[in-house]
Amino acid sequence: MHQLPLSEDTIIFGLLSLCLGFVFYTSSIKKGFWKKFYKVIPTLLMCYMLPAILTSTGIISEEHSNLYYIASRYLLPAALVLMTLSIDLKAIMNLGSKALIMFLTGTVGIVIGGPIAILIVSIFSPETVGGVGFDAVWRGLTTIAGSWIGGGANQAAMLEVFQFNPKKFGDMVLIDIVVANIWMAIILLGIGKSDKIDKWLKADNSSIETLKAKVSAHTEKITRVTSLHDYIMMLCLAFFAVGISHFLAEHFALFLENTFEVIRNKEKALSSLGSKFLWMVVFATTAGILLSFTKAKNYEGAGASKIGGVFIYILVATIGMKMDLGRFLENPGLIAVGIIWISIHAGLLILVAKLIKAPFFFLAVGSQANVGGAASAPIVAAEFHPSLTSVGILLAVLGYVVGTAGAYICGLLMEIAANV
Repeated sequence: MHQLPLSEDTIIFGLLSLCLGFVFYTSSIKKGFWKKFYKVIPTLLMCYMLPAILTSTGIISEEHSNLYYIASRYLLPAALVLMTLSIDLKAIMNLGSKALIMFLTGTVGIVIGGPIAILIVSIFSPETVGGVGFDAVWRGLTTIAGSWIGGGANQAAMLEVFQFNPKKFGDMVLIDIVVANIWMAIILLGIGKSDKIDKWLKADNSSIETLKAKVSAHTEKITRVTSLHDYIMMLCLAFFAVGISHFLAEHFALFLENTFEVIRNKEKALSSLGSKFLWMVVFATTAGILLSFTKAKNYEGAGASKIGGVFIYILVATIGMKMDLGRFLENPGLIAVGIIWISIHAGLLILVAKLIKAPFFFLAVGSQANVGGAASAPIVAAEFHPSLTSVGILLAVLGYVVGTAGAYICGLLMEIAANV
């Protein structure tokens, strides 16, 4: 008979699967209590929280679990391949320069917003952004940078690369979810007044109408009923790329360590360039981009990104079981860091949109392609018009591509800011 806490991975994985199934089932109910509940509590937060509750209440023990390792080394790179193989670089260029400018502006806002927020908060509350070693707050904030530029995959990459204390990761998840959803709520409110906003921005939104026609035609062309053959081929491409990514990452990281002293020195932030995990993520993303130039990109019509999404949510659940809910309120000052950070992101977007007269659609989707990633960018795009959903996916996929590099640069800047 098993005694609590449960420590066998087979049993823990079953409970994590039950958590995910419960969240997705209840979030699909469109009336009554659950409809109201998920208007307040995001689905993603629940997918973190339920496994965290299992750990915090002593039902499961993750101390000797290998589930996070498996999810981060096998499922994460597979998800990156499946989510990037649909990227169409030509189609992104056809969105017009304003779409890309707004997306990249959002990325820059995140990259510079983190270190600026640290500098500002350190003036009146230095202990909030302090810490040493693996407990240093700046290390934890890199996971938010990863989430806000790319998404859950890049967040996990930064957690691993910068080696933040996983027991304090719950603090960062709280900031990520709360602040990001406040900003998303503001954007959704703005959609209802997009005509007035476009008028204020002096923007010409005729290009949006052209986009609607193009996207509708493309989506209709590739969508099909998924067969067993499709599933096998998608998993074949994904996990073969995972194997290649691990192989290349191991040898490339070893080459860097043997060649550069600054990478061998584990006390320097640049030492993370010797991380096999980092290069595994980079090579997996590269594999997805290369596949996008082949017929493999059409597997998006068979649900490639949805399978990738399943893998990401499993990863989210394994990260969630590492959280200690008792630490959530130990450092409320971190919320101030998050609010200042997202305000810099928002302010820069509004400024650039005004300067280049970009439609609010590009501002909203460009922002959410960064901050919300594949989870919310399509939702925001669909609020403008259902046929524009894949535009949100397209830009969100671009976020996965630049997320690791952007968050890494942000991390280096935050280390500098924290040590000023």
